Amino acid sequence: MLDEVLEWLAPAPGKIIVDGTLGGGGHTRALAERVEPGGFVVSLDRDPAVIARAEQTLRGLSVKLAQSNFCDFHEVLQEIGVAQVDGVLLDLGLSSDQLADAERGFSFDADGPLDLRFDTESGQPASTLVNRMSAEDLANLIYEYGEERHSRRIARAIVDDRKETPFTTAQQLAQLLRRVVPRSPVEKIDPATRTFQALRIAVNDELGSLDRVLERLPEAVKLGGRVAIISFHSLEDRRVKNAFRDDPRWQVLTRKPLTAQSGELNRNPRARSAKLRVAERVAS
Repeated sequence: MLDEVLEWLAPAPGKIIVDGTLGGGGHTRALAERVEPGGFVVSLDRDPAVIARAEQTLRGLSVKLAQSNFCDFHEVLQEIGVAQVDGVLLDLGLSSDQLADAERGFSFDADGPLDLRFDTESGQPASTLVNRMSAEDLANLIYEYGEERHSRRIARAIVDDRKETPFTTAQQLAQLLRRVVPRSPVEKIDPATRTFQALRIAVNDELGSLDRVLERLPEAVKLGGRVAIISFHSLEDRRVKNAFRDDPRWQVLTRKPLTAQSGELNRNPRARSAKLRVAERVAS
């Protein structure tokens, strides 16, 4: 949703904007090209591979990179001597590069490890949860974070299968999920989608990070500054909607979430789940 982001954040020369989810760098590049001269973009990502690629692909642009969780952007801004910024973008989806990395397990058919961590140097991989959690705890996790109504059936099947062979790859888990989850005649998503979402949210503490950044955002954005957040499932979107609506320091600019246009959907079917909400910082 690049066009929509540029329209609503309105980057202009001299502005300072935070891209809290660098990913493939497309948003950062477009923003940086529009804030020069005099401005710059502060881009964060938890994934060290993303930072390493961006150091090459964004060279020459006014971009300051930091390997950090977006909920810690305050500390990053303090380190570079910035008190408040003109805009913040959070694109909460996975980048194409992450999906293509077989060693991370984000793709259901990857032969690599069932990991799902953004930063492989911290926390536990998804395989640890799948192989060690009780059936009850697994079912609760998959239901809460994946909104998967077949969570108990899935958890029982995982516990039964791991007795013989522990889960080590994304493909191995995806094959089980396709076997035990009935395909919906209406939905077109892969039967593995919701369970993988749940595991990814858990190992990265994604909702906790989102809650923390939503709480801290108002104090870091100048009056008249804007925040744009792209979410990809209802657990995220609900939090963003409530944070913007309930805090008098925000004026909601998008009464309903914006969605991707048909042209973008043709180029990138993954955008079908994207929802963009925008708010402006106002005096309380």
